[in-house]
Amino acid sequence: MKYDFKQTLRGMTFGIPWNLALLTFGSFLVAFSVKSIAVPHGLLTGGMSGIALLCYYAFEGLSTGQWYFLLNLPVFVLGWVFVSKRFFFYSLYGMVISSVFIDIIPWTLHFNDIWLAVITGGGIMGAGVGVALRSLGSTGGSDILAVICKEKFNMSLGAFEFWFNMIGFLGGFLFLSIDIVLYSIIMTFVIAFGIEYVLGMFSERKMILIVSDHVAAINAAILNDLDRGVTILDGTGGYTGDPKKVLLTMISSIQLKELEGLVYSIDPDAFFIMGSGFHVQGQGFSSRKVY
Repeated sequence: MKYDFKQTLRGMTFGIPWNLALLTFGSFLVAFSVKSIAVPHGLLTGGMSGIALLCYYAFEGLSTGQWYFLLNLPVFVLGWVFVSKRFFFYSLYGMVISSVFIDIIPWTLHFNDIWLAVITGGGIMGAGVGVALRSLGSTGGSDILAVICKEKFNMSLGAFEFWFNMIGFLGGFLFLSIDIVLYSIIMTFVIAFGIEYVLGMFSERKMILIVSDHVAAINAAILNDLDRGVTILDGTGGYTGDPKKVLLTMISSIQLKELEGLVYSIDPDAFFIMGSGFHVQGQGFSSRKVY
């Protein structure tokens, strides 16, 4: 029996070890942003971690990680009700490991220019949340609420994170200087951008339409050399009225030049149309993600 390495790789991509690895790495980035950058500069990161930081700044007795853990408990009640149990338990892992990382990370990055802290901390946290949300879980907190709103109201994850952050900032005006709160608000723009960028950077696909008189040869090359599916459409030349066959395929960005080379090596006169295709779901691409 022939061993299908690509099929095995696709199976691993959505398996438990892969999801736990994404959650662990994403949680580490979030914790690093909080512990190593936000705390030394007195910034609020937004979301549940931002509220945990606000409690840490305003009250004594608990560490940032412990506040983060306690504040997450009521949110997980909503998660148990409104999202799948699989997402719940993955997110529970993400929340616990984030709390642990926040407390045990020993490093601090102190910038002389607070704008560097805002940009660096926001970028790292946005990347961490985005990586975690690429899995079938999250780091807990506002991420769970964001997923609920996405599933129920189709609200962007980055947009929800930004508006939820306003809650923490309202409290920040009571305990922190206005300068720090305003720096923190700007930081949330960076975080929201980072989330959307990471979620989108691995989802972009290219939709290709090919008009050629050598459809059979190009079709075979795409199926065999690129391992991508093809749909053959019926078309008619607008000027000549002659019937034409049009090939439609979806490929990853890194395969674009390879496909272009294949097509023009077979038919130098082919008509090659490329368009962006985000969030492609189906065999060979991303599976439908059910939270």
